Amino acid sequence: MEEQPSDRRKSRIAQTLSTLISCSRIRSKKPQESLQPCEPHRSDEEDANQEVSRARAAMEAFVAKLFASVSAAKAAYAELQSAQIPYNRDAIRSADRAVVDQLKALADLRQRFANQQIDSPPPPHVTLALAEIQEHQSLVKTYEVTMRQMQAEIDAKEARITSLQNHLRKTNLNSSGSIDGIRFSDVSHTDFALVLHHLLKSVRGFVNLLIREMESANWDIDAAVDAIHRDVVFENSDHKSFAIESFVCREIFSGFTSPGFGGEIHEHDRRSFFFDQFRVLRSASAINFAKQSPNSLFGEFLKSKYLQVVHPRMETSFTGNLYQREMVESGEFPETEFFKAFAEMGRRLWLLHSLALSFDCHVSVFQVSRNSKFSQVYMESVTEELVSAAADGEALRVTFTVVPGFKVGETVVQSRVYLSRLN
Repeated sequence: MEEQPSDRRKSRIAQTLSTLISCSRIRSKKPQESLQPCEPHRSDEEDANQEVSRARAAMEAFVAKLFASVSAAKAAYAELQSAQIPYNRDAIRSADRAVVDQLKALADLRQRFANQQIDSPPPPHVTLALAEIQEHQSLVKTYEVTMRQMQAEIDAKEARITSLQNHLRKTNLNSSGSIDGIRFSDVSHTDFALVLHHLLKSVRGFVNLLIREMESANWDIDAAVDAIHRDVVFENSDHKSFAIESFVCREIFSGFTSPGFGGEIHEHDRRSFFFDQFRVLRSASAINFAKQSPNSLFGEFLKSKYLQVVHPRMETSFTGNLYQREMVESGEFPETEFFKAFAEMGRRLWLLHSLALSFDCHVSVFQVSRNSKFSQVYMESVTEELVSAAADGEALRVTFTVVPGFKVGETVVQSRVYLSRLN
């Protein structure tokens, strides 16, 4: 049967629609088919690389924190050992707590490693930076402890040298009979000048020790000197020690002419009593004598003078506590090199005081006012080079008194002063 024209048109339309639908399906599927196999594969590889990087960073941070904790434990243990000698109760407690804290931190790290809990709350790069800072701080602390121990050894050896030198001087002095030969019946201003000379040696030794302690405690020496004597221009930076010496002398000679430095004396024969004090203490150990007789005049004097000269803030800056001061206040006398040096100076001061009260004439103390004209009758310069270099007729003025002067009856024992040129 012959196909009609209308049937042929319908057939061509159907074929055209079928072709369009097929093409549309091909265009919609081919991009998806081309992307679906590649995209999941590339994402898994990146995730794996990122996971490896995170694990490596976490492990590096963990190891850094472990080493930092070990260094901190070593530093804390070094502090604990350092606090044992000389014994420092507060420092020992603090260091002991630090050691325990670091051991707990190490135990915590061990537990985390065993449980495979390497990750910590801060990001690894933050943990790594903090661990490096902690390790550097621990190393610095360990070095500081080592330096303190070395300095303590140096100080101990210097103190030993000083002790041997003092022993040698005492041996030479005793062999000549200078002090042991002083008799009550003929005490004179010459004996007074001799004992004063030996006292000033101890004063200078104590001042040098005091300055070393100030420097170790990072004191501003210039500010300390200016607080003692305002607006002083020193010829030499080493001369600043004279200002410290003047402070020590001002404090220790306070109350010098009062019997017992203000203590109660009930003796009728005061001269004999104080010469006995001089005789007993001139060859005794200051510490041993004070320990055996803490309530004696000398024991009470040593205690009061220490509390007067060494301010609590000064002692705290030197030792970190007031343990030594508390011992002295309670009537105990520590065996530290610092207190030994002070006690020896105190013993020689007590000898001079006792000798002064053994005279049958009046003994007085005088200071020279600032800007007073220099007089060789009443004064001696602590810097002889300035006097030697002064031109003829050049006026020299007193800047401050380092050591006071004395009048023993009609005899003058010169004061020691720091001078400056008039201009």
